[in-house]
Amino acid sequence: MSPAVFTGAEAAELAVVERSGFVESRHLGSAVVFGADGSMARSLGNPAAPIFPRSSMKPFQAVAVMGAGVPLDGTAAVLATASHAGTPAHLSVVRGLLAQAQLTEDALQCPADWPLDSSSRDDAIRAGEHKHPLYMNCSGKHAAMLLACTMNGWQTETYLDPQHPMQLLVRDTIERLTGEKVVATGVDGCGAPVHAMSLNTLARGVQRIATASAGSPFALYRNAATLTNAVLANGWAIDGPGRANTVVIDRLGVFAKGGAEGVMIMAAPDGTTVALKILDGSLRAASAVALSLLVDAGALERSAVDAILPELDLAVLGRGVPVGEIRASYSAA
Repeated sequence: MSPAVFTGAEAAELAVVERSGFVESRHLGSAVVFGADGSMARSLGNPAAPIFPRSSMKPFQAVAVMGAGVPLDGTAAVLATASHAGTPAHLSVVRGLLAQAQLTEDALQCPADWPLDSSSRDDAIRAGEHKHPLYMNCSGKHAAMLLACTMNGWQTETYLDPQHPMQLLVRDTIERLTGEKVVATGVDGCGAPVHAMSLNTLARGVQRIATASAGSPFALYRNAATLTNAVLANGWAIDGPGRANTVVIDRLGVFAKGGAEGVMIMAAPDGTTVALKILDGSLRAASAVALSLLVDAGALERSAVDAILPELDLAVLGRGVPVGEIRASYSAA
């Protein structure tokens, strides 16, 4: 039998959607919190079950690109780990990576898409543009992988094959940072391999990235520190203005990366790290739950988190007016 995500019976309630004082919907899932000392501080649901991290795996992929000898830093490093909104500023960095690789946009093998940023999408449509791989939120990751290929003399036509040197390096990087073997491999929405792991494993690896030292004797951790510092200094690049990950990074100094199908990772400045998956695949409550868990762990101030919640699209509306909210609802035990 192939691996499967945890069941509803194994899951815990993580959030509710409340409308006019009535709980209209409930989000079940699993979550884990690792304390600043690296020990497991909290477990909800079944965080030992394998999941696909989806785009929450991108920090590992970016570190792997750097491990291939690509000297990424600043916004280039962030775009390698981004699910970007497709603004002109994002596209400029992606084009810069392709230019370094001496490749055209035709080399990108991610699907054609529109920018996630609504104004950028509208501008593209008004200009007579069409869906294009460059606009796809994963294009920065793909461009970085292609740059690694050209720098190492690897084939660019097959860079998404699981047996390609680039993808073997990603897998090795994941296993080195998490200390666990990959349990299954699939195809992500962008076409790149995605490797299954438990939330426990994901949180441990993310914590090692987020707490890595630039002075480490090991290149793996120096690269991880470069990535973390770049993300914290350029929150706009990992997501987009007004979008959840960018708000959390810029306002709280938290390393944050969402993934499709309800996955979220966050690491607070002190190293406390959360990984969670909402079982129904919705991301709408993921940021609120992750931030609440970091508050409960003593890693963030409640007042600071409360100050940004209105910016995370958590209001439930009736005729355009707030009549309720999406909020964390897990057990306080």
